[in-house]
Formats: sequence, C-alpha cells, structure tokens
Amino acid sequence: MNVLVWMKRDLRVADHPALTHAARLGRVLPLYILEPDYWRLPDTSARQWDFTAESLEGLRAELAALGVTLALRSGDAVDVLERMCRRHAITRIVSHEETGNLWTFARDRRVAAWARATGVEWTEVPQSGVLRPLASRDGWQARRDGFMAAPVLPVPQMQPVEGVEPGPIPSARAIRLAEDRCPHRQRGGRAEGLRLLDSFLTTRGEPYRAAMSSPLTGERACSRLSPHIALGTLSLREVVQATTARQAERPPGWGGSLSSFQSRLAWRDHFMQKLEDQPDIETRCLSRLAEGLRPRETDSARLQAWASGQTGLPFVDACMRYLAATGWLNFRMRAMVMAVASYQLWLDWRATGPILARLFTDYEPGIHWPQVQMQSGVTGINTPRIYNPVKQGLDQDPTGAFTRRWLPELASVPDSFLQQPWLWPGFRNLSGRRYPEPVVDPASAARAARDAVWSLRREVGAGQEAGRIAARHASRSPRRAALPRRAQAQLSLDL
Repeated sequence: MNVLVWMKRDLRVADHPALTHAARLGRVLPLYILEPDYWRLPDTSARQWDFTAESLEGLRAELAALGVTLALRSGDAVDVLERMCRRHAITRIVSHEETGNLWTFARDRRVAAWARATGVEWTEVPQSGVLRPLASRDGWQARRDGFMAAPVLPVPQMQPVEGVEPGPIPSARAIRLAEDRCPHRQRGGRAEGLRLLDSFLTTRGEPYRAAMSSPLTGERACSRLSPHIALGTLSLREVVQATTARQAERPPGWGGSLSSFQSRLAWRDHFMQKLEDQPDIETRCLSRLAEGLRPRETDSARLQAWASGQTGLPFVDACMRYLAATGWLNFRMRAMVMAVASYQLWLDWRATGPILARLFTDYEPGIHWPQVQMQSGVTGINTPRIYNPVKQGLDQDPTGAFTRRWLPELASVPDSFLQQPWLWPGFRNLSGRRYPEPVVDPASAARAARDAVWSLRREVGAGQEAGRIAARHASRSPRRAALPRRAQAQLSLDL
C-alpha cells in the first residue's frame, strides 16, 4: 500500500507519530503543499515562509538520507491531494492534527469532505497535548502530561513510494510575497533547533526566570525555540523530556528557570486547546459585551504609527522596530505593545493582531489569538492589565541601551528624559531625523481606557457572563505553581 504523509507544521522525522504510523502501513510519500491562498492571508508573511523554506530544506535532506523523497507541490490542497493520490495509487493519507487559523480549519474541512466523497481514508494523529474532540477539560492535564511522558518515537524505517518528483522549494519572491526585510531573523531547520535547545539547557537558560522580562537580557536567556516548536522542526515532547532530563541533574542555580520553562510549555498546550475548542476566537471577542468596546473603524494614522514604531512612545517604538528587524520579542514586551495598542491607542485587536502575527516568525495561532484578546481586555475573565510604557522603559531598559539602539534619533536625549523625550527642553532641536511627539498622552489615555473597560464590566449581566466564560475556560487551566504571579496574568508564549 502507498501512503501519503501530509506534512504541515511538523517538519521533522524524529518523534513524528504520523510518519511512524504511515511507515507501518506501507510505502511512504511525504508531501508538503505550498498553498498560495494561505500565504496571501493578513496573518502570514515572507519571514515566516523563509523560515519554513529553510526547515523544508533540512527536512528534505533528512528524508533523502533515509532514501525517501519529500515532495513539494503548490496549489489548492484538495487539488494537489487528488492529483497525488491518482498518480501514485494512494488510498490512505496520514497527517498530524493541526490547530491553525480559521483558514486552515476551513481547508481541513474541505479536505475531509473530499476524502469521504472519494473513498480516501484520512487519518489525523495527535502530536501534542491538544486533544480532539474534547467534551470536557476534566482530566485534560493528566492526559497531556501522559502524552509528554510517553517515549519519544525513533526515526522510522521507511520504504519509499517510487517515481516521486521532489519539486522545488521556492523563494518568497518566487511566490510573490510582499517584501519583508527582517535582517536578524532566526534561521529554520531542525539542526538549528537542536543547537538552540542544547545551548539553552546547558548555558543560556540559567538566568531565564529573572532575565526573560527585558528585551536586553531575554534575547539570549530565552530559549528562542518558539519558531521551531511552531513549525515542528522539534516536537514539544522532545523539548519537555530534554528539560526534564536536565532538571534531574539538579544543576545549581537552575531550578527556578527550568521549572518556569516547563510551566510555559504546559501553558502552550493549554492555549492551543482553547483555539482547538473555539476556532472563532480569531475573529470574535470571548466576551460578547466587549464587541462594542472599541470602534471597529480603525484610526489608520494611529495604527500606522504603532506598526512602524513612530508613536512617540520610545520604548513601544523601540520594541516594534526590534520586532520588525528580528521577528521575535520577549514575552513582557509582546504583552506591552499589544496592550498599548488596545488601551492607550484604543485600537481594535482585530486590526492590530494580524500585524503582530505577520511580524512574528514564531506565529502560532493557538497562542497568538488568546493572548491578543487577553491583552486587550475582551475575554471577560482576565483582569485588565494596562501597561505604562514609560515605566516599562525605565524598568526594563534602565540604561537606555535598547531604546537608543533602535531609536538612534534619540541618541542625544539625556537618560532622565529618554522615555519621555517630549518633556526635554531640547526635544524640538534634535539633530537629524525628527522623532514624533506622542500620538496620545499616555497617562490620560490609560485613564480613559481603564474607565471604559470597568464601565463595561459594571453593566448589567457582565458579572454573569464572566462567570459563564470562566467556567468554560479558566477553571481547568494547567498548574500555575512554577510561574511567577505576574507572569500568570500576562503570559505570552514566546519561550
């Protein structure tokens, strides 16, 4: 029997349940489908494709070493699968369950309908702690932990389907993606992911718990594994078990950091399960009362200023410029830039969320959309956290090194005025390119936002709705013990 393995966000051969299952059934044909319509979506970008293409190159080399060809085809998934099944006499398709955005959810439903109509058997296999279907969260944590504790699957021995043309792995320009300069983007591929995992667990990760909040220290102290987990060059189970093995060594000074990292890995599956259970949280507020909180017609000037790092709020602008250049941002700063957009700038999360999604090389819908809603105060169950960007700059960049690096136009501003340069007497006489005055007064804008959010929550029925949402989501979340209290309230799974 010839079996097609449809590879999506699982670009590896080790600990690959779908590939292992297919190898037991017959000859294997691994396939990646480049779907042009997906790459035209507002939450996808060239930096994400570049990382994916590098990961595909690595995967192709790994499979070639095993005597198996990775096929890459471009087009609509149903059309491509139909052609491949007809050409290579395939009646079985195996893939991992995917918790993606609404577009991939709809695509998978179309593929399922096609498979039923044509008699092709499509088997979807779990690859993480996300469970499908899930009638109740009761027992979810134990089942997730059981999956993570199960043995890591070895690379399977495979017999290839003969006569498969590999097909080229095109560049972002070749598939006509918009130019997306990201000079400091992380590189894709399993080899790079393994290198990061090793360096994090042996050297870089010791100060993780204390260092992850600042963009200065988080760049090195964070694992930087998030894009590799999102694209599946590493399995989450591999990362969990490697961390567990390191914990067993009891390295002096590492206990808190390793425990915090394990908790974040568990929280990752928790948020992924939220999107699996409720796919429309990409487009609808978890709290129905919050739908009218902000105007749906976007203030385009504010949106552009925020996206380009020109709000006049230095630490926010430095973080947005850093993100544009690197494709990554540490957890607290992700929360801050989203919260400032939603509160001080009063922009709807459905306008800002796709912009951040495009900028994140590690974009994972199941993490992104629950976090975007949480930081915008529209869940009905989380206490609104309105960041003070001036205070964050003073706390997280006390020397101004990060801010000055990404805002060179403020190089001459004294330290005491750097996070509020509009108060400096010499602000209007800055040499070179002018830095904008703030688009809003951050203090008064925060007060207005706080008043609006709490006014909404005091409306008749708000309390009952919060209880309903909390009963559905919050009471069955994973263990919190290893997370700092503030991190529990503002979690952002950049790892």
